Amino acid sequence: MPEVIQQLPENVSNQIAAGEVVQRPSSAVKELMENAIDAGAKRIEVRVVDAGRTLIQVMDNGSGMVHADAKRCFQRHATSKISVAEDLYSIVSKGFRGEALASIASIAHVELKTRHASEEHGVHLQLEGGKAAKPLPCVLEIGTQIAVRHLFFNVPARRNFLKSDAVEMRHVIDEFHRLALAHEEVHFSLHHNDSELFNLKASSRRKRVVGVFGSKYDERLVPVEESTDVVGVEGFVGKPEFARRTRGEQFLFVNQRFIKHPLLHRTIMDAYEGLLPRDQYPLYVLFLTIDPARLDVNIHPTKTEIKFDEERHVLSLLLPAIRRGLGKYAVAPSLDFEQETGLNILPLDPSRNVPEPAVSVNADYNPFRTPAQSNAAPSVSGNRSSNTLRPGRGQMDAWKKLYGDALTSDPISVYDDNASVELVQSEVGEGVTPLLSEQAVDQKRSVFQFQQRYVATSTRSGVLLIDQHRAHQRVLYELLVSQLENATSSIPVQRLLFPEVVELNTSDRHFVLESREWLERMGLLIEPHDNGVQITGMPAEGESTPARLIEAVLEDDGNDLPGISRAERVAAQMAQSMAIRSGKGLKEEEMTDLLDRLFGCSTPDRDPFGRRVIVNFDANDIEQRFQ
Repeated sequence: MPEVIQQLPENVSNQIAAGEVVQRPSSAVKELMENAIDAGAKRIEVRVVDAGRTLIQVMDNGSGMVHADAKRCFQRHATSKISVAEDLYSIVSKGFRGEALASIASIAHVELKTRHASEEHGVHLQLEGGKAAKPLPCVLEIGTQIAVRHLFFNVPARRNFLKSDAVEMRHVIDEFHRLALAHEEVHFSLHHNDSELFNLKASSRRKRVVGVFGSKYDERLVPVEESTDVVGVEGFVGKPEFARRTRGEQFLFVNQRFIKHPLLHRTIMDAYEGLLPRDQYPLYVLFLTIDPARLDVNIHPTKTEIKFDEERHVLSLLLPAIRRGLGKYAVAPSLDFEQETGLNILPLDPSRNVPEPAVSVNADYNPFRTPAQSNAAPSVSGNRSSNTLRPGRGQMDAWKKLYGDALTSDPISVYDDNASVELVQSEVGEGVTPLLSEQAVDQKRSVFQFQQRYVATSTRSGVLLIDQHRAHQRVLYELLVSQLENATSSIPVQRLLFPEVVELNTSDRHFVLESREWLERMGLLIEPHDNGVQITGMPAEGESTPARLIEAVLEDDGNDLPGISRAERVAAQMAQSMAIRSGKGLKEEEMTDLLDRLFGCSTPDRDPFGRRVIVNFDANDIEQRFQ
């Protein structure tokens, strides 16, 4: 048998490794900025063109590299951060794997200029697809300049999977935020297409948070500080009244390294129990300080996953620290254990005559008695053929007052021996219950609302119970998507008499403005504003507000979903925000219009998020319940 196992060429193995390290332009920005921080830079300038597709350039005033190190840094597993295996248990630097530069160089055109203080001139090195040209001398100040052009030029599949510039730039800004918040002593700046987005001078931690998110955030921050022999916690959490429906403003750092830890996040959310609704999330920027020997950061190439040696100690400190901070600044209710228990009741004056309250009762009062019967004595007939079980008109009016409009609709016929059911297959996929077609719905149907949440209507073979909120979501979603597919059509837009300003941080503002073209096609008219965006018009249908619609746009995280574009995901979020709420009473004509539009949708039995909209009660099933 011939030999089949062979060692991969170096360029192939580098491209494979690059798939884990460099997933998108933001990954390259992160790695290059971390190298600059590890080099001791006090000023880092980042420039990107076309969200990093065309150019990523990072310039710093760090220590720089000598000629030999400049050539060696692009080799696999070449690093200055560690030298022996024991160093993995005392890591204080950002990088240590020695894979980032080699991975970037294998899938891009890289240009490096660097100079160390020990050398009179710098070195200029160019690489293309991992192959280096002859180094040349250059004139340069102490520090490093590295430019990455045409990312994924030799990996077209990865390049095709990149999202729009707005999405990719949002990821770049997220990585910039994480490093800028962790190192307030460093001067950071970020430029995109010759436009300056951030210019953060070295400052205190609080000023850095305000500089990243905006001056309005200064009043929203609540300081948190607590420490033990094992772990120290400091930073800021947001006041509950400023919580948002998106999770973008949540940062957790361990030894100045941004991490993602679901259990710690859950603990932080538990500290807000009773202060926030279920669908809102607070701002927090928290820094944990732990002995590096008690951590393991060598889990994933992105280095955002971490394991604690004594996790319970961290959890036991984090929760009370946040609650203490919220209570200290009168954000959360606190208990005063020094106050005497009991009621402050004044002593009774024996000489004071206190009259006893008088209570009058009408023994003849009957809420179901008609006005004509109010003065007549009740009578009881022994004739069982009389309408003793059928209320009179006066009694019916009394019942209507008690039960509202539930009695105004005619009874629904739930059984028909000659009924036939026509089924249509849902487009959602396998495992979805088919829906009764529009032909199966009784054209002379009666409708009524149940618990101000569901709409019930008759069919030729039973009863349909429809969730009004999800049904309206489906209708609005297909309406919004149709505007994206058909540029000639237009959705009814309500112009605002007084435009409303929605305050956003720099990242969210840039993200919304980059999506302005297709948002306006869906009826959301946006203008730039100094503190965010200005809403001049919004879809006429629905019950949302400008702030809620913008939050719906920001809820999209840019994750890949097969067959669903980002615009469609945003349309789903907007439809959820605009749809009528559970608990709203609907008139009969409103319910009829909602059902007519629902049955005209391509997938009426599911909302945009795949949740059930309609429940069918077959007449035979109903009949069996009475047996």
